Amino acid sequence: LLFRGAKSFFKSDELKAYIGIIALSTLLIFFNSKHLFATVEEAFRSIWFTVGSIITTTGYTVADFNLWPEFSKVIIVMLMFIGACAGSTGGGIKVSRIIILLKSIVKEIRTSAHPRTTLKIKMNGRNVEHETVRGVNVFMASYAAIFAGALLLISLDNFDFTTNFTAIAATLNNIGPGLNMVGPTGNF
Repeated sequence: LLFRGAKSFFKSDELKAYIGIIALSTLLIFFNSKHLFATVEEAFRSIWFTVGSIITTTGYTVADFNLWPEFSKVIIVMLMFIGACAGSTGGGIKVSRIIILLKSIVKEIRTSAHPRTTLKIKMNGRNVEHETVRGVNVFMASYAAIFAGALLLISLDNFDFTTNFTAIAATLNNIGPGLNMVGPTGNF
């Protein structure tokens, strides 16, 4: 924004995806959970703050999202994995990696349907190098392996699956709260 101007700021694939994820998550949770709040304004403010806190990995809470419906909690857990944008000190997988991974999947599906087609993955109007795509794929495979190993280890404590799963997600992604025993009113 400072160096390239407002036009380039809004041409960023990552920024558009990030804002879209926040807006969609806030709206979906709002319509699913608004009945739990005294007023519509309180519901929107609390839900928007919670979504922002989870996706930016700041870990603050103003509402006990452990009490929200399952649909809303699943969205919260998904936000834990997505995390912040590239270049941010926030945790999570990062929005840019998610975009590259999804575009890579679409490319592979299209290539399977049309094997002679040569497709390039683009981000912000530029081709993404093969090494970058490969790096994202290796990161995701390593991430999944570490997550699975940690989940197996923590399951030895005999806590419920949701507590174990979100405790790993919260610590691996540097989120703060998880769900159930490690929720916003719980403790690690």
